[in-house]
Amino acid sequence: MISEEIKRYLDEKVLEYNTSEFIEDDPVKLPHRFNKKEDIEIVALLVATIAWGNRKSIIKNGKRLIELMEFQPLEFILSNDDFSKFDFVHRTFNAVDLDFFFRGLKHIYENEGGLEQVFDKELSAKASILNFRNTMFTVPHEKRSEKHLANPDKGSSAKRMNMFLRWMVRKDKRNVDFGIWEQHKMSNLYVPLDVHTGISARKLGLITRNANDWKALEELMTHLKEFCPEDPCKYDFALFGMSVNNELEF
Repeated sequence: MISEEIKRYLDEKVLEYNTSEFIEDDPVKLPHRFNKKEDIEIVALLVATIAWGNRKSIIKNGKRLIELMEFQPLEFILSNDDFSKFDFVHRTFNAVDLDFFFRGLKHIYENEGGLEQVFDKELSAKASILNFRNTMFTVPHEKRSEKHLANPDKGSSAKRMNMFLRWMVRKDKRNVDFGIWEQHKMSNLYVPLDVHTGISARKLGLITRNANDWKALEELMTHLKEFCPEDPCKYDFALFGMSVNNELEF
């Protein structure tokens, strides 16, 4: 059993960082521009997909995606048949990859009942990510685009997909996350494990593995589920914020 002292410390940090102020400097601000469920989840998925590197760059290119979709994501996806004409680059994610993602989303909304259905509520976080991945791959695509869809079966911590799921499923009174997928359980969520959460987790003894892979994530989640079984992913705010702000004094 992990120390109660660590739990209290993390609970305090959750209250400090899980606030509306968090939104202003985070990519989650972009889907917050929308009110319609499908628009929120489309923007959230695309922004999460490009969420690596500098946060300012992520937000800048996320805004570019919204502009490409003419500020009406679902209508744009359903009303277009040719997405190859749209120019876009974010690091290694380019126009070829965006074309694939747009076509994959079109297939999902027209044939699979939407994103929420593909991330099946009856599945574990890992299985739901794999189900989404496999559904996307039913759409013709270039091999290069597969790297933008994490594969937990190959050891990936699926940071961006877990972040997307946190946004969609978590719901509290702080209104950072959306909680619009109400049939999904917060208890099934996994933290989006990245460099910052990994640093904090290791400092606190919550991870012993060196790599930020799925096994390390499972190790971390074992502890976080002890702290708060109904909402273990809330500690993402604390772990991330502590590292970003160099507050690892514990």
